[in-house]
Amino acid sequence: MEWQPAEEPLIQLSGYLRDSLNGTDPAAQKHATEVLKEAECSPDINNYLTYLFIRADPLPRFSAQDWLLVRQAANLLLKNHVKQNFKQFPPANLEYLKTKILLGLQDPHFQIRGLTGNVITELVRQGGILSWTDLLARLITIVEGSDPSLGEISPGAQEGAVSALAKVCEDNKRSLDRDYNGNRPLNVLIPKFLQFTSSPHSKIRAYSLGCINIFLPSKTQSVLVHIDSLITVIFSLAQDNSNAVRREVCRAMVHLVDICPDKIYPHLGGIVDYMIAQQLKVEEPDLSLDAAEFWLTAGEHDQLKLGLGPYLDKVVPTLLKSMVYSDEDIARLAGRGDDADVEDKAEDIKPIFAKSKQRLPNGENADVGDFATNGAKSAGEQAIDDLSDGEIDEFSEDEDGDEDPEDRWNLRKCSAAALDVLASVYHQPIFEIILPYLKDNLRSDQWPYREAAVLALGAVAEGCLDAVVPHLPELIPYLLTLLNDGEPLVRQITCWTLGRYSRWAATLPDESLKRRYYVPMMEGLLTKMLDGNKRVQEAGASAFASLEEQSQLELKPFIEPILRQFVIAMDRYKDRNMFILYDCIQTLAEHVGQALAEKPHVDILMPALIKRWEKVKDNSRELFPLLEALSYVATALGMVFAPFAQPIFYRCVRIIHQNLEMYIQQAAKVDENSTEGAEWPDKDFLVCSLDLLSAIIQALDSASGQLVASAQPGFFDLLVVCMGDPNNDVRQSSYALLGDCAIYVFPQLQQYLPRIMPLLIEQLDMSNNEPEFDELGAMDAGYSVVNNACWSCGEIALKQGSFCSGMAPYVERLYTRLLTIVQTPDIPSSVTENAAIAIGRLGLGSCDDLAPHLEDFARPFLDSIKNVAETDEKDTALRGFAMIVGRNPEAMETCLVPFFKCIAKYREPSPELHCLFQQTVTGYQGFIQDFGAFISQFPPDVQNDLQERYRL
Repeated sequence: MEWQPAEEPLIQLSGYLRDSLNGTDPAAQKHATEVLKEAECSPDINNYLTYLFIRADPLPRFSAQDWLLVRQAANLLLKNHVKQNFKQFPPANLEYLKTKILLGLQDPHFQIRGLTGNVITELVRQGGILSWTDLLARLITIVEGSDPSLGEISPGAQEGAVSALAKVCEDNKRSLDRDYNGNRPLNVLIPKFLQFTSSPHSKIRAYSLGCINIFLPSKTQSVLVHIDSLITVIFSLAQDNSNAVRREVCRAMVHLVDICPDKIYPHLGGIVDYMIAQQLKVEEPDLSLDAAEFWLTAGEHDQLKLGLGPYLDKVVPTLLKSMVYSDEDIARLAGRGDDADVEDKAEDIKPIFAKSKQRLPNGENADVGDFATNGAKSAGEQAIDDLSDGEIDEFSEDEDGDEDPEDRWNLRKCSAAALDVLASVYHQPIFEIILPYLKDNLRSDQWPYREAAVLALGAVAEGCLDAVVPHLPELIPYLLTLLNDGEPLVRQITCWTLGRYSRWAATLPDESLKRRYYVPMMEGLLTKMLDGNKRVQEAGASAFASLEEQSQLELKPFIEPILRQFVIAMDRYKDRNMFILYDCIQTLAEHVGQALAEKPHVDILMPALIKRWEKVKDNSRELFPLLEALSYVATALGMVFAPFAQPIFYRCVRIIHQNLEMYIQQAAKVDENSTEGAEWPDKDFLVCSLDLLSAIIQALDSASGQLVASAQPGFFDLLVVCMGDPNNDVRQSSYALLGDCAIYVFPQLQQYLPRIMPLLIEQLDMSNNEPEFDELGAMDAGYSVVNNACWSCGEIALKQGSFCSGMAPYVERLYTRLLTIVQTPDIPSSVTENAAIAIGRLGLGSCDDLAPHLEDFARPFLDSIKNVAETDEKDTALRGFAMIVGRNPEAMETCLVPFFKCIAKYREPSPELHCLFQQTVTGYQGFIQDFGAFISQFPPDVQNDLQERYRL
């Protein structure tokens, strides 16, 4: 017998649901919320919520408007219950929900149909595709209009069903593309979606093509087998009267550039005309933006980018036209005056995340983002990155439409990024096309056109620099006058564009030219950092950071006035722009290095930084960029940082301790079956604090040992906990700090090795560190942790190996793990290089232990280390390796040639390494019967090097 609700509880629950969304009576709303919270304990609460949500007819005493509120509140609670307590649902209640929820797709209210899809999606998200085996089939039959259990299917129900399918597809891209007992759901879905694109209802056509677009970037075989049919569908829908359908057509075209460029290349002329036509439909900004995305993708595709050449005279003017602020944006943005004294709202401040560092084989830092991609970015990615510096921010969805248009990815920004990409491909022809536009608009008396022309000039700065350079002596002085334009948006974009030409100014060969262009550019940007408008301040600071990066040591004569301006800004800036100012300070410290340590500079900068350090609270997100800036400052100042180090060091220790304590307390509170709603402490506080501790230890060298020894709670007690943290970024910074401790404060570290080494050995286990990839193919930080663990292992081996028994308790386990790493294919080179260096350094104190294994690791060791620069790390690793070879020379039979090449090509070995190389060469000279024949197989340059350096 089917479950039925009791009448009285049903009416009471309906009243509380209505009141919970009644903002006009706060007391009733609060009471209703409390009662509904208590009602969660009722075993049938989810059945009641399902019943009320599905019931279209109001109960007595409820108006139609009130009843809609009841149903919306019931849906919200029901979805949250599924999200938080899915595993606790009684089977009967779950079955009732699945049976009834699809009825919501038939509801006359489009809001209810959409909310139904939300619950369906949450059920699949929590239970997985296999938890509701007939869902996809049911939704498909509803879209087809043939589900017998629902009677006559309305067009609204069909639209609701395909909308639900779209949500399920979006949330389950991977699981739908897997085999289940020989069946792959996507093999059924894609043909159905293609079929539904011919529906007479535009929403069904749009949703169906949108569902296919969800899977196109993954290039799954389920889609590729239908690619010809899909292209036919796309072309047939290109002139659809629905803007939503044409948006999906544009998106599909963008995906097809990567998937099958050979199939769309013959139609490129028509596609170009189509995309231009869609982009010019400014009354439909979302459609225009989707069309403009095509130029970004096609412009960086090896096959298509050159094919765009014949159409540049049409494409580029379209981009230029799209770079002018829309009338709506002008109305919202124009004329904003001075607001530098207005406090920032919380929502104005962009999220700030800690930047994890990985250690290269030379001991230097690299950002994890560069590590994961080996430093390579596509032209489009680089364009968007560059255009984000004070002008174009990274893409974010604006769901409510109320966000400042300056903070959204929009048609104007996309067009500028596309122009940048095309300029990087075609160079001078692009500038020749935009030059008349620049002449007509740079001095326009209408600021939107003046602003757009400055944006265009900045967008082509990289790709067209050679063509622009002859005009810069005239353009730069004019741009400097625009820094005082009456419209803040013009001042803002001018800062950004000057930043884009900072490399030209910083590398001028003649001092008189630098005084004419470089110095005024620097002064102008510094002045704009104190503009009365906060957006202009932001753009000025971002552009100045770009100038710092390009100038490097050219900044040394100007450090004092730069710092004075930074200190004034530090006193005036509100929260948002403080983050950018920290980046300016960090960049200056990074590029002028020890020049910052001069007393006048320290006396200007450090009091202001310490004042801010004392003002920022331990739980403020401003602490992240401040800690990072202090890390660079500490590194630049070296021992000069010592007077400021103690309170900063101890506060970092305290922050780490507080964060770990909060994590333990939260873990104790959380129900073992659910972590939903848990307020876990932000791990970025750990990462930034660990990184600053590293910087202070590096700056103070062995003098930091006193800080480490006297820290409370115990420094290494906390580090051990961080080394075992589940968060990759925390472990990555922990192992970087461990390596620095091995270098600078080994006497304090040594007694903790029995606790630390097991964790280090465990971290080196590749079976525990399988990398994961996101949908764009970017690697997670797991390998960066292994990388830093390998590096710290090498530093510990270097120090501990010199002691009696040294690394003996750990050498076999370390060797096994490190050998696995250097033998693993397709991992970042810095990981295998650091692992090889660690193996070599183990040989310094454990050569007898490693000698029996030499035949196994010699070849991967030499392969891994051959491209490492001649650093102390490589030198000591080769010393250890040579010592191992000396204990077991016969094992080198199969790889003696690459070892001798390594010896010959090593230009500046230390005296110790040269002596070991000499012993090796001399030893094999007596060991190999026909040594002359052996040497003759090398190229002449290698033979000469061996003969000259090692007296053959």
